[in-house]
Amino acid sequence: MVPRLIIHGGAGLIESPDFTERQYEKALRKAIKETYSVLLQKGSRQAVLYGIRLLEDDPLFNAGYGSRLQKDGRVRMSAAIMDSVSQKFSGVINICNVRHPIDVADTLSKRRHAVLAGRGATEYARRRKMEYCSPLAPHRLKEHAEKVKGESGTVGIVAVDHKGCICAGTSTGGVGYETPGRVSDSATVAGTYASRVCGVSCTGQGESIVNQAVAAKIVARVEDGVSLASAVQRLVGIARQKKLRIGLISLDCYGNILVGNGYNTKVLYAKHEGTKIDTFLTQPHDHEHVPRH
Repeated sequence: MVPRLIIHGGAGLIESPDFTERQYEKALRKAIKETYSVLLQKGSRQAVLYGIRLLEDDPLFNAGYGSRLQKDGRVRMSAAIMDSVSQKFSGVINICNVRHPIDVADTLSKRRHAVLAGRGATEYARRRKMEYCSPLAPHRLKEHAEKVKGESGTVGIVAVDHKGCICAGTSTGGVGYETPGRVSDSATVAGTYASRVCGVSCTGQGESIVNQAVAAKIVARVEDGVSLASAVQRLVGIARQKKLRIGLISLDCYGNILVGNGYNTKVLYAKHEGTKIDTFLTQPHDHEHVPRH
């Protein structure tokens, strides 16, 4: 297996009018280049953690520092991770003031209660002495003052290493100016899921992703013998028919990489297939598929 990975930086329109397409492309290319090096040296799970940390530190993206504010002026972040070896989903929902929500989600994979929310998640991070960080970026404060309401905002990675271990991770700061305490899809199996056959990370309108159980549904179909291309195409078809803003990145055990765009949705992504890096700020086709069976 040649290690491969794909990173997404959100869906819909460019995540903030304060930044240009060129800045997003540059950031994604830098992140995927560094993350691929980790993938080669340390495997898929460590690569997913490393890459998402990079994006959580970058104010261009709506995750970690740079997360959008909820209606009450607070930032509440969510993240999740899962790999095909442990087969254990872990995540945090609406955690506050930590630098890397994905790291908190990762530590929970070793505990009996693997998903924590709200104050409990934040207190858990404090007890573990996870790094504190105020996620309030100036441009997000400006958006909140102007009552800017978003519909999407996420980062995610799916990777497979030379041993065939598939890992998927997702991190988000929500959509912006939402009802305090809203739960997105990112830290649920609808938004992040991985098994021995494939992994999926979603972006777009969280409620629609949850209602369609996107990530878990795609993985289940592939486990039942459907190709990843067919599973993604079917989901995308339903999303467009029902006018659902759903986006996703996925990767299977053969190294096939698929990007799905629902109704009026364009996933910002970069992929690395071992020999070259490709970045796309707009997706020209329903999905990309190079069979490797």
